[in-house]
Amino acid sequence: MRRGCRELPRHRLGKDGCLDMNSQLQRDVHEALKWDPMVDDRHIVVNAEDGAVTLTGQVPTYYAKTRAVTAAESVYGVKAVADELEVHLHDSHARSDSDIATSVAHVLEWNSALKSQKIQAKVDDGRVTLTGEVTWHYERQEAEQAIHRVLGVKQVTNLIKVKPRVAAAQVEKEISDALARHAALDARQIHVVTSGGKAILTGHVHSLDEERTARQAAWAAPGIDEVDDRLVVQP
Repeated sequence: MRRGCRELPRHRLGKDGCLDMNSQLQRDVHEALKWDPMVDDRHIVVNAEDGAVTLTGQVPTYYAKTRAVTAAESVYGVKAVADELEVHLHDSHARSDSDIATSVAHVLEWNSALKSQKIQAKVDDGRVTLTGEVTWHYERQEAEQAIHRVLGVKQVTNLIKVKPRVAAAQVEKEISDALARHAALDARQIHVVTSGGKAILTGHVHSLDEERTARQAAWAAPGIDEVDDRLVVQP
């Protein structure tokens, strides 16, 4: 067997004795989509090339679209995911912008983490744009995720701002400490620099899941309104 190839059954090897990694990654992503009960993969096409996965096709809801992307990102060997999925609502799911806006307003009002925040939503042809200000990034994220499940939504654009609260040096230390505490990360391979409300992450991680965990740790710091993710995925 050629140097650098994994030992695998012959039916999974290419002519040169090495695994067709693109085909294998494509199959693995398909299996991940099938495994998620919230994703109908029958109309999703997966293409893989050198660790970059592209999802095309149609899904019935915006929530299914976000779940499909998350499922693809969780597969070992995936370095990037291009989301080209289109939301094609079933006739029974079609709603007017006015109805969607009312539902979005109720979702934000009834969410205990968001009730006191100044968040506005605009709906245009099923596409929701969020604006306003919050204190923490998790509130910004919570607002977007809460709307993912609203029936009739085709897209969510999150323009909510995070108010800066803490000195940059303190934020930098808090992020570094958070990374060091996380069992899934090798914090020695991740470096953090802050500039105002921006956190810049450099170094490398082993998967997109680890990259997402590092980003979330950075976003969790008070006053962070932007994360510049320069991490390199090296499976």
